[in-house]
Amino acid sequence: MSTSATTRASSTVPSSAEVAIAEVTDAITPPVLPGAGGKRTWVRRHGPISPLRRVLIYVMLTVLTAIIFVPFFWMVSSSLKQNNEVFSIPVQWIPTEFVWQNYVDIWTRIPMLTYLKNSLFLSVTITILQVLTGSFAAYGFSKMHFKGRDVLFVAYIATIAVPWQAYMIPQYIMMQNAGLVNTHLSIILLQAFGAFGVFLMRQYYLTIPDELSEAARIDGLNEYAIWWRIILPLTKPALASLALLTFVSTWNDYMGPFIYLTSNDLWTVQLGLRSFVGQYDAEYALIMAGSVVSVIPIVLIFLLGQRYFIQGIATSGMKG
Repeated sequence: MSTSATTRASSTVPSSAEVAIAEVTDAITPPVLPGAGGKRTWVRRHGPISPLRRVLIYVMLTVLTAIIFVPFFWMVSSSLKQNNEVFSIPVQWIPTEFVWQNYVDIWTRIPMLTYLKNSLFLSVTITILQVLTGSFAAYGFSKMHFKGRDVLFVAYIATIAVPWQAYMIPQYIMMQNAGLVNTHLSIILLQAFGAFGVFLMRQYYLTIPDELSEAARIDGLNEYAIWWRIILPLTKPALASLALLTFVSTWNDYMGPFIYLTSNDLWTVQLGLRSFVGQYDAEYALIMAGSVVSVIPIVLIFLLGQRYFIQGIATSGMKG
C-alpha cells in the first residue's frame, strides 16, 4: 500500500478522543422521537405531562411573568409621562398624554451615544476576558491533578464571601499608583478575573468524564489543545451562561465606573443617567427614558443566547 493510501485510510479511522467525544455527546443529549411531519419531539424521562398539569404550569408561569414585568412596564410608562406624573398616587399605568419627546431629549441633553459605546466596550471586553480566564482556570481545577489543587480552589472560591467594600480602597490605591485611574483599563483589569466564573465552569467541567481527557492525552494532545479543541466545544451552554451573566453585571455596574472614571468622555450609561439628578429635584421621566434605552442591549443579548443559557442551566446538575 502506498504512503498516500495509508494516510487516507488512517484519516478515516476515528481517534480515541473523537470516539470519546461522540460517546459524551450522545450521553448528554436528551432522547428524541420523530413526531408528526417529520419533526423531532423531546421525550420526558417520567412520561408525558397530563393536560391539567400542563394548564396549571402555564397559568403559574403566566402569573410569575406578569409579576416580573410589572417594574419594567412601570418604567416604560413613566418614560412617556411628565416629571410630575411619574410618582402620582394612585399609579397611572397608561399616561393621559404620551410624551415621546423624552426619547428625543435623552439624546440631546447628554452624550447618550458616547455613554452607550463606553458601556458596550467595557461589557464586551470584560465578558471575553472572564470567559477566557474562567474557563481556563476551571480546566486546571477540574481536569488536571496537582498537589494542593482542592485547597487552592477552596481558598480562591472563598474570596466570593469577602465583600467588595473590604478591599475597595486598597484596589483604588493600587490603580492610582499605577497611573490607571480615570481609564477604562483600570476597570478591565479589576474585573477580568472572577471567582464565580471559575466556580461555574468547574462545576460544568465535572460533568465531562475524565476518560475524554485521558483519551486525548493518549492521542498526543497537550493540556492547552485538550482545553481548546475538546473541552470548550462541549461546554457552549456553560460559556453562554457565564457570558450572559458577566455582560449584564458589567453593563449595570455603577460603583466601579463611579469610583475610577472622572472624565465625562469615559462615563458609562449608568453614570450618564445621574446627570438628570439635581441638587433639589430630578428629571425622572428622562431617567426612565434613558433606562429603557439602556435595557435594550441586554434584552437583545439574552434573546440571542437564551437557547444556550437555558441548556446550561438545565444540564448543570448532570454527572458524568
